Amino acid sequence: MAEPLEALLEEGRTFPPPPEFAARALVRDRGLYERADADPEGFWAHQAAELLHWDRRWDRVLDWDLPFARWFVGGRLNVAYNCLDRHVEAGHGDQVAYLWEGEPGDRRRITYAELLAEVCRLANALRGLGVGRGDRVAIYMGMVPELPVAMLACARIGAAHSVVFGGFTADSLRDRINDAEASVLITCDGAWRRGNVVPLKEIADAAMAATPTVRHCLVLRRTGQDGVPMTEGRDRWWHDVVPDHPATCAAEPMDAEQLLFLLYTSGTTGRPKGIMHTTGGYLTQVAFTHRYVFDLHPETDVYWCTADCGWVTGHSYIVYGPLANRATSVMYEGSPDYPDKDRFWAIVERYGVTILYTAPTAIRTFMKWGTEYPERHDLSSLRLLGSVGEPINPEAWVWYWQHIGGGRCPIVDTWWQTETGAIMISPLPGLTVCKPGSATHPLPGIAVDVVDDGGRSVGVPGGGYLVLTRPWPSMLRGIWGDPQRYHDTYWSRFEGRYFAGDGAKWDADGYLWLLGRVDDIMLVSGHNISTTEVESALVDHPAVAEAAVVGKTDPITGQAVSAFVILRSGYEASDELVAELREHVARLIGPIARPKTVLFTEDLPKTRSGKIMRRLLRDVAEDHALGDTTTLADPAVVEQIKARYLTTAADEE
Repeated sequence: MAEPLEALLEEGRTFPPPPEFAARALVRDRGLYERADADPEGFWAHQAAELLHWDRRWDRVLDWDLPFARWFVGGRLNVAYNCLDRHVEAGHGDQVAYLWEGEPGDRRRITYAELLAEVCRLANALRGLGVGRGDRVAIYMGMVPELPVAMLACARIGAAHSVVFGGFTADSLRDRINDAEASVLITCDGAWRRGNVVPLKEIADAAMAATPTVRHCLVLRRTGQDGVPMTEGRDRWWHDVVPDHPATCAAEPMDAEQLLFLLYTSGTTGRPKGIMHTTGGYLTQVAFTHRYVFDLHPETDVYWCTADCGWVTGHSYIVYGPLANRATSVMYEGSPDYPDKDRFWAIVERYGVTILYTAPTAIRTFMKWGTEYPERHDLSSLRLLGSVGEPINPEAWVWYWQHIGGGRCPIVDTWWQTETGAIMISPLPGLTVCKPGSATHPLPGIAVDVVDDGGRSVGVPGGGYLVLTRPWPSMLRGIWGDPQRYHDTYWSRFEGRYFAGDGAKWDADGYLWLLGRVDDIMLVSGHNISTTEVESALVDHPAVAEAAVVGKTDPITGQAVSAFVILRSGYEASDELVAELREHVARLIGPIARPKTVLFTEDLPKTRSGKIMRRLLRDVAEDHALGDTTTLADPAVVEQIKARYLTTAADEE
């Protein structure tokens, strides 16, 4: 990287934990950090013993043969037992595990005892279909309770699951099934999305036309549409198979390094990249982070992570972390704007949600819609807010704190990845003084650094590449079927350290700021400029709800800043506003960061998980052919932006 830009966007506002929150928080002092710093392996061993049930204690905490780690070597446990049986055995079977709401408005309350019975029935059914320890089961479903049931049923009998996001195409599903060599596919007839049926079984059929390893397909009836094709000898209805099986099934103790799941990272080219997560270390760290980052009190909290189980956030913070900690969770099938833009807030009010964990892109969308929607509802039950998925702009952070949290809720802005398995950098809400937009500090037991091109620590303050300097329990164990690719992708750039692919900086106070993917760093006149910082400066303007920024080839400066802006309601696009926004960025960051172009748009190209696909905006800015758009929530958006961009460019000429 070039020399970092000196006049970086700064944030002077600080938000200490509210005294009433801190008074009953699980962590109120730095003891956890001190114990972890003094003895990292001993710290994680203590968490494993305190948070989980082990059928056999481990012999060694860690074997580390860079880049391959084995945690809790020789230990044996079962994930499903830890998530269900032990709570029921302790007398908590009547506690609600999931408060589920479907998009059309149907609702279910599922207790831990009921969830255990359903998991056992499906586990027995899978065994009846020939599934055993070490087999892989693909899951392609909407956000229905049977999705975590399927995940836990696999874990119960030692099969690894591979959940494929229900918004992916038949080609994506096919490639993931084939890479995992899955023998069974579990899907639904369809899923609800904004009042329409997504035909999951039809998509699955197209995929299974070229998946020779799939012997059986189990189909859940969710939407009930007529004419769902069923292939004799392969396809079975869930309601014909599962309910007749016994509601008891012994949970098999698994080696701590038994493969728990494969999860394929999105946006890959060529062969899919199957991230491997195993049993003991993964469950230890997701249980630890869920408990302490969200300050969980299982007797009183109602927790809602708004992600989809097709992504790692859903695995770790809808299923495994919350259930291991005996949380009561909300699970929602649909979108936040159906049937109206207050659906999230209606759910918060209806179930008395106390902890809300959502994405910055959702928060910026709520900002665009205005405060009238949350103001329709009583949100006073909320006591903690979380952010996940990408860096959050400071103004979005403050809006979230003020208009959703009522100025009384700490915000935990979390950084982690599919590959890390669990949260790595985050405030602890009863202890950490927050700065809007900063993920603050590594969690206890996590070691990070920011380095330059040569791998040297940049020091405080300074900017560069984010690396992890020692192994952590929930780390990926490799890429399925390709150990060399694992080394080359994550461990070759900086010797002995895991390179996350993200830019980061330390500010003068030692706070960490994530700057987005290194691919999203623009090089303007020899200066590194983070897209995140320019986007944050744009969103700082009262007219801007959301912004995405990319670098465009420029004959003079190398790259120029090209901005795509969504306005808040009540503001209109104009040449005057373009000039005002350009100067606003120059004033906050420096003249070098002033956008060369600003295009107003009604929407941005986003995946169904809400991430902005900046590579498509780069295609637009460079007038290149558009890359793959199959994972977009609305593929038409990028075509509309391209048409408008070309028209604007022609007008400027």
